[in-house]
Amino acid sequence: MASSRGRLRVLGIDPGLTRCGVGVVDVAPDRSAVLVHVGVVRSEPGAPIEERLAVIAAGLRAVLDAHEPDVVAVERVFAQHNRATVMGTAQASGIALLVAGERGLAAATHTPSEVKAAITGYGNADKRQVQTMVARVLRLDELPKPADAADALALALCHAWRGAPAQATASGPLTPAQRAWADAERLARR
Repeated sequence: MASSRGRLRVLGIDPGLTRCGVGVVDVAPDRSAVLVHVGVVRSEPGAPIEERLAVIAAGLRAVLDAHEPDVVAVERVFAQHNRATVMGTAQASGIALLVAGERGLAAATHTPSEVKAAITGYGNADKRQVQTMVARVLRLDELPKPADAADALALALCHAWRGAPAQATASGPLTPAQRAWADAERLARR
């Protein structure tokens, strides 16, 4: 589903109450990708929850206005031992899905393991491995920081790659992560 730009523009969101990572990438049918925007929407930890959620919503709407993505990918909330962290992440995730819905944009959620497998070829990769592969795929001179922003870019790439067929083109061969993802997709179809 490429846009009129010939590429799929994906907004990845790593939800969090204090730091909500956002990353926008354009991904071509051959899975090559270009960085459009990366950043973090921040809210004050001491502010009332309704104000914090309003700040996150406003920040996400600003990114949507500025970069007009075709689709939104949000990290799926997973169980943690810290209930306060899970609640805050779930609330920020709900806000991300809400603002996508307000714009009529398709939205998908992906688990951290799905994202790591798509980006590195290994579902238990650490943050540094994910940042390194994101930098390599997007041809960045340095690792994307903070980790929330790198995770948002990884989410966007994961989502785009899940829907695009794997193929090497004139732009070069598939990355190791793209090969691993293509192999996993082939095995799943058997």
